[in-house]
Amino acid sequence: MIDFESRIPYYIQVKDILRGRIQDGTWSTGDRLPSESELCEMFAVSRTVVRQALQDLIHEGLIKRRKGKGSFVAAGKISEQLVQKLTGFYQDMVEQGLQPVTLVLQQHVIPATPTIAQYLKLEPETPVIEIARVRSVQGIPILIVTTYLPYALCPNLVTDDLNNHSLYTLLESHYHLYIARGRRRIQAVLAEGQEAKLLEVNKGAPLFRLDSISYLSDGTPVEYYFAYHRGDRSQFEVELIRTREPDEIADMADIAEELPPSNHFSTYTP
Repeated sequence: MIDFESRIPYYIQVKDILRGRIQDGTWSTGDRLPSESELCEMFAVSRTVVRQALQDLIHEGLIKRRKGKGSFVAAGKISEQLVQKLTGFYQDMVEQGLQPVTLVLQQHVIPATPTIAQYLKLEPETPVIEIARVRSVQGIPILIVTTYLPYALCPNLVTDDLNNHSLYTLLESHYHLYIARGRRRIQAVLAEGQEAKLLEVNKGAPLFRLDSISYLSDGTPVEYYFAYHRGDRSQFEVELIRTREPDEIADMADIAEELPPSNHFSTYTP
């Protein structure tokens, strides 16, 4: 199974084989992998090789270790869009063929705190709608999100059904509020008591905290939220787009003019 003549390190070959067995369904979520000694015998490699392969798979989120019990296939991480598309959790999950479930914890009107008022460009004490929800996928809580919206823009939202509907869809279809752009910030934090309880993780477990402000096309802030995502079940995808400074574009144009005419050259479009 291992090509001992290959230049590919043994631990990478072992890791690729193990990953393949997880991805093709040979081992399913929760299945126990063979022990380190069994894997050493199976691949005819040292324990150091096996341990490096397993450690890499842990970093990839494919397996997890249970002290004294061995290595087990982990539940796959949920991917969410961070910046390339301004979408909500509901849409991100549906696009992956998953059915999100929402538990609404709070949905009421409160006076805006100075911080919330600053984010939404309101006067302090202005009425805002506060919505706190736990979002789950496949029966596992993935995130807790607390959202604030100006009450004046969508007063009936305080009684709308958010257990089975996307907030962004309701804003568009019922209130004609179309989010045009947003700013999001992500940071790593540790779970405190309430977050740990709702997300069913240990206190001190790694979480991602995401803060977001969404705007209408005229620049009016329409939504601020902060969310805690389980670190063991979440990953974020970011698409990077390269832009050029005007001087760089001009330099490329000068280079293009210096090139001799030839059918072997084609127009370059970034």
